[in-house]
Amino acid sequence: MSLQGKVALIAGGAKNLGADIARELAPLGAGLALHYNSDSSKPEAEKTLAELQSKYPDIKVRLYQGDLTRAAAVESLFQSVLADFGRIDIVINTVGKVLKKGIADITEDEYDSMFAINSKCAFFILKEAAKHVSDGGKIVTIVTSLLAAFTGLYTSYAGSKAPVEHFTRGAAKELQPRGISVSAVAPGPMDTPFFYPQESPEAVAFHKSQALGGRLTDTKDIAPIVRFLVTEGGWITGQTIFPNGGYTTR
Repeated sequence: MSLQGKVALIAGGAKNLGADIARELAPLGAGLALHYNSDSSKPEAEKTLAELQSKYPDIKVRLYQGDLTRAAAVESLFQSVLADFGRIDIVINTVGKVLKKGIADITEDEYDSMFAINSKCAFFILKEAAKHVSDGGKIVTIVTSLLAAFTGLYTSYAGSKAPVEHFTRGAAKELQPRGISVSAVAPGPMDTPFFYPQESPEAVAFHKSQALGGRLTDTKDIAPIVRFLVTEGGWITGQTIFPNGGYTTR
């Protein structure tokens, strides 16, 4: 399915899963607006930009920086993309933060940070997407398979991602008359630099043992699923999908 003439905004789109999603959409002809958070991510963002421009010279790719835990920054991002591209057809939010810590030890600052990044950010991205995505568009948010787990130590992580399921369902029903699908994707533990600082070698081994092939989820397992949801899979809406190799399910 071609995305020629369509524009995809990917929050957290400059590296890891976001960059792999961009690599899935680029061959389909989509213009790509790739967001990254901070100066520390800028070199990887520029590397992704150069790669995509080299491989796909006929598509437009732009980078945008911003702290999306502030509603004004989310609004500014959407306005900048609209000014540059003239439209937004697809919005994909990969932004997230992991904290593995017992609930008795979580500080107020940690709580505020987790909910700002995982919940507030997702809400305001959905809000702006609801206002600006073209009729027939697609919206996808990345959550976590821990939403279907009964475990400790990830209370603030899964808890701060849980509201996104409700945001997704509500937005899907509100946007249904405009033909816009809204979905959440809940990967298993992913083999990225964000995963390992939280985990001991024993915990890594356990996570691997719970999925197909005795391995972690790879970003390349997830990116094609997101591509499907924003192309042929648009009939799926208001749902959370758990692509995790059998790690957990509902």
